[in-house]
Amino acid sequence: MIFWNRRVWLCLAALNGLLAVGFGAFAAHGIDDPKAAEWLRTGSTYAFIHSFAIFAAALVASLGAHRARWAPGFFLAGALLFSGSLYAMAFGAPRWLGMITPLGGLSFMIGWAVLAWASLSLQAD
Repeated sequence: MIFWNRRVWLCLAALNGLLAVGFGAFAAHGIDDPKAAEWLRTGSTYAFIHSFAIFAAALVASLGAHRARWAPGFFLAGALLFSGSLYAMAFGAPRWLGMITPLGGLSFMIGWAVLAWASLSLQAD
C-alpha cells in the first residue's frame, strides 16, 4: 500500500499535469471529431488546473494549515472522474459515462472548500 505523503501527492500532481498536456495536445492535433476534441480540451484544462491546486495545497500545508493535506485526494479524484470520463467519451466510451462527470466536478469543489477551510487556520499577517 502506498503511504500518502506530500511526496506522493506531488508526484501524482505532476503525472496528472503530464497527462493533461498529452490529452490537450491530442485534442489540438490528433483528433478530427469536434465534440471529442472539445471533451479532451475541457478535461485537460480542468486536470491541469487541479495539478497546480495540489501544489498549492502542499504549500498551504507546509505553512502550517495541516487540514490542507485532505485537498489533494479530492482534486485527484475530481481529475479521475471529471477529466477521465470526458477522455473516455472522446475515445468512444458510451455517453452514459457522462453521468460521472458531475461527481468529478463536485470532488473538485470539495477540494477547494477544504483548501479554503485549511487556509483559515493560518495566522494572519
